[in-house]
Amino acid sequence: MTQPLPLPALHASHAGSWLRAANGATRTVGKGEAIMAAADTPLLILNAPLVATRLGYPDLSGLDLLELFAFIHPARFCVPTPKGLAHALGLDEPASDDGVPALLQLAAGRLLETCESEEWQEREGAWSVLQSLMRLRWPWANVIAPHIRQPQRAERWLFTRLPEWEETPERPQPAQVTLAPEEVRARLARLTGSGAEERESQRAYAAEAASAFSPRDRRGVPHMLLAQAGTGIGKTLGYLAPASLWAEKSGGTVWVSTFTKNLQRQLRRESRRAWPNNRADGTQPVVVRKGRENYLCLLNLEDALQGGFGGRAAVLAQLVARWAAYTQDGDMIGGDLPGWLGTLFRNRAIRSLTDQRGECVYAGCPHYRKCFIERAARASAQADLVIANHALVMVNAARGRDHAQRPTRIVFDEGHHVFDSADSTFAAELTGLECVELRRWITGPERGSKGRRRGLAARLADIASYDEAGGKAVADAVTAAEALPGEGWLQRLAENQPSGPLEELLAGVRALTYARDESGGQEAGYGIETEAAQLDGNFIELAQQAAQALAAIRSPLMKLSVRLEALLEDPPDWLDGQGRARIEGARYSLKWRIDMLASWEALLDRLGGAADPDFVDWLAVDRSDAREYDIGLHRRFLDPMKPFAQVVLEPAHGVMLTSATLKDGGEWQAALTRSGANWLDTAPMLSEHESPFDYASNAEVLIVTDVKKGDIAALAGAYARIIEASKGGVLGLFTAIRRLRAVHGRIADRLAREGLPLYAQHVDPIDTGTLVDIFRDDPRASLLGTDALRDGVDVPGESLRCVVMEQVPWPKPSILHRARRAAGGGSSFDDRIIRARLAQAFGRLIRSKDDKGHFVVLSAAFPTRLTAAFPKGTPVIRLTLDEALHRIASGVSGASDAIPASPASPLEGSTPS
Repeated sequence: MTQPLPLPALHASHAGSWLRAANGATRTVGKGEAIMAAADTPLLILNAPLVATRLGYPDLSGLDLLELFAFIHPARFCVPTPKGLAHALGLDEPASDDGVPALLQLAAGRLLETCESEEWQEREGAWSVLQSLMRLRWPWANVIAPHIRQPQRAERWLFTRLPEWEETPERPQPAQVTLAPEEVRARLARLTGSGAEERESQRAYAAEAASAFSPRDRRGVPHMLLAQAGTGIGKTLGYLAPASLWAEKSGGTVWVSTFTKNLQRQLRRESRRAWPNNRADGTQPVVVRKGRENYLCLLNLEDALQGGFGGRAAVLAQLVARWAAYTQDGDMIGGDLPGWLGTLFRNRAIRSLTDQRGECVYAGCPHYRKCFIERAARASAQADLVIANHALVMVNAARGRDHAQRPTRIVFDEGHHVFDSADSTFAAELTGLECVELRRWITGPERGSKGRRRGLAARLADIASYDEAGGKAVADAVTAAEALPGEGWLQRLAENQPSGPLEELLAGVRALTYARDESGGQEAGYGIETEAAQLDGNFIELAQQAAQALAAIRSPLMKLSVRLEALLEDPPDWLDGQGRARIEGARYSLKWRIDMLASWEALLDRLGGAADPDFVDWLAVDRSDAREYDIGLHRRFLDPMKPFAQVVLEPAHGVMLTSATLKDGGEWQAALTRSGANWLDTAPMLSEHESPFDYASNAEVLIVTDVKKGDIAALAGAYARIIEASKGGVLGLFTAIRRLRAVHGRIADRLAREGLPLYAQHVDPIDTGTLVDIFRDDPRASLLGTDALRDGVDVPGESLRCVVMEQVPWPKPSILHRARRAAGGGSSFDDRIIRARLAQAFGRLIRSKDDKGHFVVLSAAFPTRLTAAFPKGTPVIRLTLDEALHRIASGVSGASDAIPASPASPLEGSTPS
C-alpha cells in the first residue's frame, strides 16, 4: 500500500485554501496564512503558477507535483488537476477541495514508489539528469535522490541515445489510377470495421471524395471538390478511405491539412485503421508535419544544458532533456510534451528551445543526423499520408525545398479556415520586429548577448574562404544589414532618436499613425492603424531611402545564392554530403529572405502612387496593455485566394476542401469565393451532406433579450446564473479580452463556493490546450475564452452542455475589413462572416448523437437574418434571462415545447457601435 510522503501540503482554489500538516489533519486557512506557510517551508502543491494566482502571491514556490510527474513520466499525458493527477496515478480522486492536500501527499508517495520499482519504464537517464538537477538546487532533487539508485554502468548521454535518420531515394512519380466507387466503399467498410453502423451519407461522401484523386486532364486545372458535411457524417474516415486506396494503388503521397492541433491528433488516431503498422522496412506510412518552430532543436537544447539557461529555466531544460529521450517525434507545441510544462516555469524558455526562424545551420549542426525536424521532413517524403496544417502546406507549395515536399493531392479539412491561413501566408509585414530578426540572421547576435546564434559569415565561413565572390557577397550583406533596426529600437523611437533609414521610416510610421488616431485616447491599451494613403512628401522620401537600403541588402544575398548554386554544380573536392546539405539549407533560407525583401521593397515603392486594386496597405502601431511592442507597414491581398489558387491549387492534381460550415446558409457562393475555386479555369464539384443529428430535439438556441449591452455587472450576473442553472459544463465565448477578465473576476469565487470551477483564457496561467483538457475532464467545470475556443474544440458528452456568447461576434472594423466589406457586398459581407462564426461556435455544442444542450446569445438586438447560421430545425427562442435559466435548468425538451421565435425586432438591422 502506498505511503503518503510526510511533507506539508497546500491547495488553493477560488473557494478557499486548505493546509495539511506533514503528519496531521487538513484545515482551512486564509490567504495570508497560506502565503506565510508557503514562504516558511517548501509545501507540496499542484500547479504552482495557478495556486499563486489564486492566492495573489506571484512569488509562490514549492514542491510542485507536476514537475515531479514530468521527471518520472516524461512524454506521458496528465490533466494538471487533482482529479487528473489521481487518474494518471491510479488513485481515488478527492471528493472535495479539502481532500486535495491528502491526495498530494499520497500522489508524491506513489511517484517515489515508482522510482524504486523495477517496472519503471522511464528509468534510463533519470539518475544522470538528477545529478544535474541537484546542482541546480531543484526543490525535488534531495527528496527523490534516495529513491533512485545509481546504475552500474554510466548512462548514455541523451544525444547518443537518439536514433539517426537515413537518406532514402526520392519516391517515383505516382501511377495514374482511377478509383471505382465500389472499391472506395469497400475500403470504407474495412476502416469502419465489422458491426459498425452503416451510414449511407458517409458512403456517398467517400465516393465523391474519390473524384479528387482522378488523373488530371489539363495542366493548371486540378480536380477540385468542395464538400460540406455536417457533424456526425464521419468525414475523417470518409476521405481517408479513398486517400489510403489511392496511395496504395499509385505509390503516391496524400497530404491532409488541418487548422487545429486537436484534429491532427484525431487524424493520427484514425489513420491507424488504414495503416495499422509501419512498413516492413521500418519506415512510417503516416507522418505528422508541422512548421520548424514546433520542434525541439537539439542544438538549442545542448546550449541550454551547457549553461545557456540559468535559474528555473535551467531546470526546465533538464526536464525537456528527459522528455526528448522518450518523445515520439520531438513536437514541443501540441505534441507529447505536456502543454503545462512551460507555464510551470513562468517564462518563454520553451519557445527558445524550438527552431527559431533562420537559426538552423543544417549539416553544420553536430546533431544534424538526429534532428527531429530533418527526420520528419524525410519521413514525409516517403509517407503515404502526411498530416500537416494549412500554413505549412501553403509554404511548402510556395517554396518547398524539393519536389517531394510539394503536395499534389491535398485534403483541406476544416476548409473554412483556408481563407484566413492564406491571408496570413501571402501577407507582407515590414515591421520593427521583422527587421531586427533579419538583421540577426545576417550579422549574428548583438555584442554581449548570449546564445549560439550565428550570422551568415560564421555559418558559411568555409564557403566564403574558398569562394572569393561568395565571401564578398557575405561581407557586403553584413555591411548593408547595419541599416536595419537593432536592439533598443523601440526605446530610440520613443525618444525620437531613430538610427538608420529603416528606424527613421518606422519613426515616421509611428508619428503619422498617432497623428491620425481617431479614438481620442479611448483605446489606449490596443493597437492603432491608419491607411497608407494621402502621405506627404517627407514620408515618401523616408520610404524611398528605406527601400534603397533594403535593395542594398537583397543584392548581395542574390549574388550569394548564385555562388552557392555554382558550388553545387561544380563542387570542390572537399565538399562532402554534409557540406552539400548545408549549402542546400542555406539556399533555401536565402530564397525565403530574398523574397521577403522583395515584397518589402514592392510595398514601399507603391507608397504615394496610384492605388493597386489587388492590395490593401496600412500603417500600424501594435500595443498590448498600453505598451508598444511593434511598429510597421502592412500589405494584404484584397483576395488572398488569388495567390492561393496560383501557388497551391494550380500545381496540384486534386484538391478537396471539406468542413461542416463551408456554405453560408443554403448558398455556395461564399464557399466558392473563400476556397479559391473562382480563380480556376474550371468549376469545382459541389457536395453536401447534412448532419444526421436531431438538432430539433437535442438543441435550443436561446436569445436573451434583457441583458443590457455594456453593463458588465449584468453580464457577469447572467454568466454566473447560467453556469449555476447548468451546474457547470458551460463554454463562454467573448469578443473582447477585457470583458472576459472583468466577468471572470466578478464570478469565479461565487461559483467555486458552489463546487463549480471556472477557468479562463488570458486569466489562468495555463495554455489553451491544457485548459480544454481540464474542461473536458470535469463535467462541473466551465471555461471562458475568445476566438481560439470558438472553433476546433472537441468536447463531446456531459462536459459541454451549454455555449454562451456574450454578444453578436461582429467583425473587427479594421482597415482591411473595410476594404473587403466594400468589395464583398457591404452589410451582406458582414453577415456571412457572422453567420460563419455562429455556426462554428454552435458546432462546439453537439458533437455526438447523444449530446444535448443550449446555445445562448446575450444580445437583445440579435438580427433574425443571422439565425440561418444554425442547423435546420433547431428551435430559436427569444426570451428573458429568467425564462432562459428555467429552460437550461430543465434540460432540452425538444422542439414541441419550444417557444416560437419572435418576429424580427425593429433593431434587426442594427450594427455594432
